[in-house]
Amino acid sequence: MVLLPTDRMDSLFSPRCVWVNGPIIVGAGPSGLAVAASLREQGVPFVVLEREDCIASLWQKRTYDRLKLHLPKQFCELPRMPFPASYPEYPTRRQFIEYLETYAATFDVKPEFGSTVQTARFDETSGLWRVHSSSSSGESMEYIGRWLVVATGENAENVVPDIPGLGEFAGEVAHVSQYKSGDKYKGKSVLVVGCGNSGMEVSLDLCDHGALPSMVVRDAVHVLPREVCGRSTFELATMLMAWFPLWFVDKIMIFLSWLILGNLAGFGIRRPAIGPLTLKNKYGRTPVLDTGAMARIRSGDITVVPGVSRFTKNRAELTDGTALDIDAVVMATGYKSNVPQWLQTSDGFFGKDGYPTTAFPNGWKGQSGLYSVGFTRRGLSGASADAVRIAKDLGHVWREETKPTKRAAGACHRRCISVIF
Repeated sequence: MVLLPTDRMDSLFSPRCVWVNGPIIVGAGPSGLAVAASLREQGVPFVVLEREDCIASLWQKRTYDRLKLHLPKQFCELPRMPFPASYPEYPTRRQFIEYLETYAATFDVKPEFGSTVQTARFDETSGLWRVHSSSSSGESMEYIGRWLVVATGENAENVVPDIPGLGEFAGEVAHVSQYKSGDKYKGKSVLVVGCGNSGMEVSLDLCDHGALPSMVVRDAVHVLPREVCGRSTFELATMLMAWFPLWFVDKIMIFLSWLILGNLAGFGIRRPAIGPLTLKNKYGRTPVLDTGAMARIRSGDITVVPGVSRFTKNRAELTDGTALDIDAVVMATGYKSNVPQWLQTSDGFFGKDGYPTTAFPNGWKGQSGLYSVGFTRRGLSGASADAVRIAKDLGHVWREETKPTKRAAGACHRRCISVIF
């Protein structure tokens, strides 16, 4: 982003030190874009720092080709801009990227690309945030301002479990962020480690491309139909929760799952003791929304296997004592927050897991001008809700501080800002 004169005052500092007149936003994914657009609506200047060379890098660089939004588009839109009416109910990956690019252009959000934040800390002496970043060329920059918005999200870094022998395996090992399609795996035996939405969809995609997938289901997991009688399961659950307690809606969801998908225990998929919505609200564990994988499991095209105890050169030894001959491994083991790697704070706002310690809907604001967006474990709708709250809060402060004040007749005073580092 080329900073406007109202956004920074380079003349006060050296060329490598920038004063930001509004909040410093770290991350240009959907969450960062949402809060930036909401701030633009409030008339608050800002700077967005993004380590990659594009917005929404997770969607643009680290998602598979067949991916679609798991929820209907009305639950995934960002503040102030709905999806185009021509888009289907579940937009494709490419359509969602186009929507985000249009969104950024509409609200004039131009991130500083290639800016990797190394550290961010609050300077108690000056009462300011000091954010150190580096570019791909090695150039360092320090951004200084009163407010910091953490928008790096829940999916900043890959999670790869340390399974014994994985380094000895002779075949290809890829994280799901590197997987694009099953085309290159045709005719190969592929072990998919993980049974969340990504694991299920990758296994289905491998089937569609003529591969022979086995999917590791180590823990209990809720699998729900994506739709019930043509209506989104999520939409139905939201409607029911307006009238009934959560535990009762959980029972309805489990019954519908059994009615439509059948008893999954016979296929090696155990249901958790806690209901799907309670599990999501309390622990952030998202139920799997079936998009066709269960039919392929029933037909035997996808084999469900228990946990992996170790790998050898060309086999996976399983926890039940059996072993599989495999050609490749796809780790559908998810992502994690990277906030603890760069945010230096001791106020306890963020936990060791990189999430706010205060639960939604109150985890968006910390102390000393610190805010977070995109950590609600409630998808795009949760991020949008927090973005609007942050923008309203900062907009109020901004208007109060920039409100013209009456001066005594005959007096002439110049406001002087002096910052010493």
